Amino acid sequence: FNFGYSLVYPSPVLPKLTSPDADPRLRLDPNQAAWFGSIYSLGAAAGGLGAMLLNDLIGRKMSIMMSAVPSTAGYTLMGGAVNLSMLHGGRFLTGVAGGMTAASIPVYISEISHKKVRGALGSCPQITAVFGTLTLYALGLVVPWRWLAVAGCVPAVLMVVLLVFMPSSPRRLLSLGQEQKAEKALRWLRGAKYNTSIELNAIQHSINTQVKITLAQLATPIYYRPILISVGMRFLQQMTGITPILVYLEPIFAKSSVSLEPRYDAAIVGAVRLLSVAVAASLMDKAGRKALLYTSSMLMFLSSLTLTMISHTTPCPAVNVTAPNSELGNALQASQETALSFVPLISTVVFIFGYAMGWGPITWLLMSEVLPLVARGVASGLCVTVSWVTAFVLTHAFTLLVDAYGLYVPYLMFTVVCVFCLLFNAVCIPETRKRSLEEIENYFRTGRTFTIRQNHPSVVSS
Repeated sequence: FNFGYSLVYPSPVLPKLTSPDADPRLRLDPNQAAWFGSIYSLGAAAGGLGAMLLNDLIGRKMSIMMSAVPSTAGYTLMGGAVNLSMLHGGRFLTGVAGGMTAASIPVYISEISHKKVRGALGSCPQITAVFGTLTLYALGLVVPWRWLAVAGCVPAVLMVVLLVFMPSSPRRLLSLGQEQKAEKALRWLRGAKYNTSIELNAIQHSINTQVKITLAQLATPIYYRPILISVGMRFLQQMTGITPILVYLEPIFAKSSVSLEPRYDAAIVGAVRLLSVAVAASLMDKAGRKALLYTSSMLMFLSSLTLTMISHTTPCPAVNVTAPNSELGNALQASQETALSFVPLISTVVFIFGYAMGWGPITWLLMSEVLPLVARGVASGLCVTVSWVTAFVLTHAFTLLVDAYGLYVPYLMFTVVCVFCLLFNAVCIPETRKRSLEEIENYFRTGRTFTIRQNHPSVVSS
């Protein structure tokens, strides 16, 4: 929730800080506004790097709890800002918290979830992130921007309180040799009547067969293929343009001449995004990952192509307005312009719907599923870092491209990226629905099958 809230914080805030009525100490010019929108991604990249160490040093659960420190500090700085340094510093710190949770939460959920519901549970971070985004858009309609920052402190503190009652990952506890704690944690997660021995033995066997990775081993398919797939997914996910679109949603609608006020358009998009992620969660373990990714790619391609065409088209009269029919002609033209003014909103809604059905939640889930178990903590941090460095470059360049060329150029780039998303899904991404983490790792080890064949009493063949 806090991640989604903090990511789009500039959407309702930037119009206020760039207006002539803004406090002179805090007024942002176009370059400063670009930094305010994009510096969050630099913080998220730093948080991802920190999570690479913290995930294996103090565990997934503690890494998530630690993220509350930079989050609360960042919101406090922005809420009490008296100069631009406090604004940018606070935005950076909330980005650090976002990067830490982005690298830790998917891994934690994948390690505590049963394989039959891991898809649905893996979508929960995306659902709550979208709910956080929608909450920010809704509060932005009525709450002053400083109080938006104050409100952001609440979920960070609440997260720490609730996580106290959650167990550590059974997989991590077993890797530390704490068998009794691992059994207790798994029983807490699965229920008192669940037979934990089979699952614990499978996890223990997986841990026992793992060795420390060397640089030479990284050249083998079992390691480099899933890492490259995960990095590729996160890179393409950001290159679709989702971060700049969400961050600059209100300014984008202002430039698109939509009939409704931009702040209401943003709230509509947030509501649709929440609905689409909920739909994706319900279908994740039924339709499969690849089918949803295909659907997601096609919807994003069609909507971004539409946005490209309408942003490049110069409006012209649709009828020949002559003197005898001037009133009729003006009426027809006005009605057509009103109808066309909703096309950017509808196309953006479809784009967000498509993203939230596939490339939003599934890339997070697949990253946690396919990464090598022995290097999952470090590799997830690497993926998040690559993702947010890409997001920073794209978000910072977006405003500069729009100022120089209009919305046409970035929309055209996003359209081309959606084609690559389709191809990448077809060629590189495996279907992991209803597969255990050990079976998925076996797929990359053998290159052809998910089935684990071992003469080991504790391992069950799929």
